[in-house]
Amino acid sequence: MQTGLIGSLKSAATTATATMLISLPRLKPKPPLLFLTTFFFSTASSTTDLTSTLFHQCKSLASAELIHQQLLVQGLPHDPTHIISMYLTFNSPAKALSVLRRLHPSSHTVFWWNQLIRRSVHLGFLEDVLQLYRRMQRLGWRPDHYTFPFVLKACGEIPSFRCGASVHAVVFASGFEWNVFVGNGLVSMYGRCGAWENARQVFDEMRERGVGDLVSWNSIVAAYMQGGDSIRAMKMFERMTEDLGIRPDAVSLVNVLPACASVGAWSRGKQVHGYALRSGLFEDVFVGNAVVDMYAKCGMMEEANKVFERMKVKDVVSWNAMVTGYSQIGRFDDALGLFEKIREEKIELNVVTWSAVIAGYAQRGLGFEALDVFRQMRLCGSEPNVVTLVSLLSGCALAGTLLHGKETHCHAIKWILNLDENDPGDDLMVINALIDMYSKCKSPKAARAMFDLIPPKDRSVVTWTVLIGGNAQHGEANEALELFSQMLQPDNFVMPNAFTISCALMACARLGALRFGRQIHAYVLRNRFESAMLFVANCLIDMYSKSGDVDAARVVFDNMHQRNGVSWTSLMTGYGMHGRGEEALQIFYEMQKVGLVPDGVTFVVVLYACSHSGMVDQGINYFNGMNKDFGVVPGAEHYACMVDLLSRAGRLDEAMELIRGMPMKPTPAVWVALLSACRVYANVELGEYAANQLLELESGNDGSYTLLSNIYANARCWKDVARIRYLMKNTGIKKRPGCSWVQGRKGTATFFAGDWSHPMSQQIYDLLRDLMQRIKALGYVPDNRFALHDVDDEEKGDLLSEHSEKLALAYGILTTAPGAPIRITKNLRACGDCHSAFTYISIIIEHEIIVRDSSRFHHFKNGSCSCRGYW
Repeated sequence: MQTGLIGSLKSAATTATATMLISLPRLKPKPPLLFLTTFFFSTASSTTDLTSTLFHQCKSLASAELIHQQLLVQGLPHDPTHIISMYLTFNSPAKALSVLRRLHPSSHTVFWWNQLIRRSVHLGFLEDVLQLYRRMQRLGWRPDHYTFPFVLKACGEIPSFRCGASVHAVVFASGFEWNVFVGNGLVSMYGRCGAWENARQVFDEMRERGVGDLVSWNSIVAAYMQGGDSIRAMKMFERMTEDLGIRPDAVSLVNVLPACASVGAWSRGKQVHGYALRSGLFEDVFVGNAVVDMYAKCGMMEEANKVFERMKVKDVVSWNAMVTGYSQIGRFDDALGLFEKIREEKIELNVVTWSAVIAGYAQRGLGFEALDVFRQMRLCGSEPNVVTLVSLLSGCALAGTLLHGKETHCHAIKWILNLDENDPGDDLMVINALIDMYSKCKSPKAARAMFDLIPPKDRSVVTWTVLIGGNAQHGEANEALELFSQMLQPDNFVMPNAFTISCALMACARLGALRFGRQIHAYVLRNRFESAMLFVANCLIDMYSKSGDVDAARVVFDNMHQRNGVSWTSLMTGYGMHGRGEEALQIFYEMQKVGLVPDGVTFVVVLYACSHSGMVDQGINYFNGMNKDFGVVPGAEHYACMVDLLSRAGRLDEAMELIRGMPMKPTPAVWVALLSACRVYANVELGEYAANQLLELESGNDGSYTLLSNIYANARCWKDVARIRYLMKNTGIKKRPGCSWVQGRKGTATFFAGDWSHPMSQQIYDLLRDLMQRIKALGYVPDNRFALHDVDDEEKGDLLSEHSEKLALAYGILTTAPGAPIRITKNLRACGDCHSAFTYISIIIEHEIIVRDSSRFHHFKNGSCSCRGYW
């Protein structure tokens, strides 16, 4: 009976609808949906059934808005949650919210707030999540155990510790701290915000209440990993699996494997790999990728490759792990081969793959190739990230390609810098790389301009270090030390690391700034740089050696608990620079006794020490035995040392014979060594030949021209002197002026030849005249060969007395405490006449005179010099 009635009603409704539609053409047309909606609402007996039907048949947001409008216009009863659901279906959260906020707060309608919050979390609209959370509270809704995990996730991903802690307070006040999902959300949030102690406290409280689960353990392990505490992460994983017997899942393994990788715990990583195989979790692509990455980061690329080949399912992350792994251990050919294979198989490359290849080229100093890959990356439509640009700038810095560095700077401006939504940390990384690039490309003004762009409070230790290191390495050592001092001032204070200290020590070594170097050494001892003491100690040995105190270098060496090849080589170099060849060779013997095998660099140092100590026969023996006894094939640098060794000893014919027998083309260093000896031994013909060879190699710098000019001047070939000077002028080559500096009580003073700019000039010249008279009485005769001008002998004597090193010595005598060494540094080779004068002056003064020229050290004491004439 009831069925028949319903059938009759349906038939009547169909007839009425047909009648209405027949009569409609004479009316103004309406949109079909609006018309039908109006019709159904006006004729139907059950609006609830009809609204539900219309919602299901709704195909667009416009349709939904029309239905909602008619419900309101007709004043018909309806369920608002249907409308909220409809608006969310058509991706209109603002309209859904406008309906929701008019509802009376109740526990079942909190579901829709959770839906809106969840949607914003998934889309990454994290600030919207917090705004929705605050609005629901203001309107009287109480968050439930589904609300809090989403809100906490947003707080962690922003990250905002302050917001997360305030949500925690509401959780506690609401009594939801007993809920495992909320507790896990709190642990994860604190971990992402870097508050690992808070994360651990929440985790421990959960365990005390007995509400923890596997997700809780995964969250605390992940928290420690995010904080960089890999050891604790591994200990928590071990406690979970071994002490409590909880079976880890794929997330657990993905969390702990990076911890094994970061500390090089490949053995533990191998155990996790074994568990993954036994449990079947290895089939998960994320677990497989984590295993490959672990082996790769531990440098075990053969094992990584085996795992990679065994993986049934690979994604771009799998390939990235292999490419990056090969790049990190220097197997760039393998990395590039794999990269080509990826392209051949048409696997979609992402920015990580491109960045790994660019980094591989950059680390090899192949800046042009790195740029070429970057251009290919852009043609493929992949956008660079911070790692890409930093790697690219590193390649430009290593290759010294300023133009390409500027091009990369433009890309950085376009893709990273000056973007409002960008992470300030990313900006800082790129600017640090730009400072490094400009410094290494010898553009100090641009480097300083980039440095000055960073507010003082935002400068990191890396920012200071790259600028200090760039200045120290590329001729601005004074600026480097000034920056280091500024870095330690209260207004700018940033704690230097081992690299900063090493860069500052390098600057001291370049300047011979022993006093500043000692202060840095004291700072190192006070602040305990044990973790990098080997690195710093090697720099201290180099600094003391190059600042004239090789005995202090030996003390540092003797107190080292650990030494490497650099330690031994640095000390040998120091002894060689100071003409103490026997001690250098003794260090060489001791080095072999402890099991270190000499390499090509070691033999360069040994031959250098022999050359500067006049140990010709020993040097020849080492050179001849390099290949036979140690398997080191002599290179161009070793031949240059041998030419220098023979030339200093006056054996120019043997030096020339050695050059003719070289298995490779002689380098500029070979001809410079020969040319320098021709200056000392007045061999004009051979000097001309060496100079011509340098010009053919396009290595004619001001030093080469000056040496040849001096050879002509010694031979009184004044026309040839004029010709060389004219040639220098025409080719734009300027002779560097001789300059000497000396450390006095009030700092470092710098002098040029004939300099009267110093406030104490009158006292300096008066003292010099007195000294010259006294040493002439002892037998000193001015060597006019070093007055390289065509003037009479008396005027030549006056010119010689005004050389920069003599002025520096007079100032040192006037300002140095009695008995203290006077340390002088000269930018060129010491003048022969000054060398002779200093030998005599050391007889009549109480000071040891230590002179560092462009080649070596001279220690003058009691009428003799440490060089013994081999300089």
